[in-house]
Amino acid sequence: MRIVIGSDHAGFPLKSAVVDHVKGLGHEVHDAGSYDPNPVDFPDVAKSVTSAIIEGRADRGLMVCGTGVGASIAANKVKGIRAAVCHDVHSAHQSVEHDDVNVMCIGAQIVGAWLAKDLVTAYLDAEFSTDEDFRRRVAKLAEMDAAR
Repeated sequence: MRIVIGSDHAGFPLKSAVVDHVKGLGHEVHDAGSYDPNPVDFPDVAKSVTSAIIEGRADRGLMVCGTGVGASIAANKVKGIRAAVCHDVHSAHQSVEHDDVNVMCIGAQIVGAWLAKDLVTAYLDAEFSTDEDFRRRVAKLAEMDAAR
């Protein structure tokens, strides 16, 4: 799978562990920044991550910021993006299985590298359910996107 990964300065220290882990799982990685610990605005990074997905250059995205919340808010402003903050393994896989999430956001100030790796593995291993209930609900989300 092609994965785009981005972070702001608060997420920068954890991002390298996430990038290495994703590569270790055999996925192709595009690093959308930030590239150093200098301050950067998470909406700018979210724009880079979501653009890669919308334009078909990546299949899924990962964003790391301080709490994951700002990254999720920014990513969800983009039509066609379904982003979720996931700080537990169940949410990491179920967000894909039930809600077809295409950007997972994690907080570097909330989780350490060991948990981040488990979250990323669960997220990337998950597949959207074929269950009609989940498909119908995600279609309704797409309708809401189209109405913007």
